[in-house]
Amino acid sequence: MVAFVAIVALSLVAASALKGLYPETPDRALFEGLPGLIAGGTASSVALLLTVLVFNRPFEPLLLRLTPGWESGRMLFVMVVGMLTLGQALDSLTFLTGLGQRSAMVSIRAALSGAAGLDLFLAVVVIGVLAGTAEEVFFRGYMQTRLGQRLTPVPAVLLTSVAFGLLHLEWVHAALAFVLGLYLGWITELAGSALPAISCHVLSNALFTVATAILGTVEASGPNAVLLAACALVFAWSILWLRRARLRL
Repeated sequence: MVAFVAIVALSLVAASALKGLYPETPDRALFEGLPGLIAGGTASSVALLLTVLVFNRPFEPLLLRLTPGWESGRMLFVMVVGMLTLGQALDSLTFLTGLGQRSAMVSIRAALSGAAGLDLFLAVVVIGVLAGTAEEVFFRGYMQTRLGQRLTPVPAVLLTSVAFGLLHLEWVHAALAFVLGLYLGWITELAGSALPAISCHVLSNALFTVATAILGTVEASGPNAVLLAACALVFAWSILWLRRARLRL
């Protein structure tokens, strides 16, 4: 609840700062464009990190599982592959079901489309590095770890994923975030560390930002059907490989 209040408060501050920087730009164009996306991402990320700093005292990486776990370099690579293929499979599924043009992702893609130079760099830093890190530190490092001290891993992962989904507000985006949260929570428990989840989230967000800015969005049914099938197969392989690798440790 404190994190939510902090996000709202800092978002209002960011909105005020944007209006001061771009006084002639209409509100809708400003807040739905790239400046609004970057400002909003910065505000929510800072709010999440500040909440962790306030409630996690003393601030020790070990208490947030921000130290290396059981993951090897090969396991981390497969975890990233799993994250990327799951993300693409979910993205393709939304377009095949007709939801791709109804979610908040439409405005996000529109804001990123055609971004280049400094704008693209800032988008990658904020959406990829800052947001990806802050969300994982808060949800997997802080919330899931604390819930895991009181509950078994399954409900801890489930409750954290629900909260992660709710953070994204709009229902389609929230549903996608919930599913991705389940995977990120699972690999956190698998590794005993939140660092793999941070790596996966940062790389996924950064690649999405760059690909959307440079290549645009795949909306046709045929390519999305192929992408969904291929990514689902690779994701299933990733899960099986990671489970076997963990059992061998």
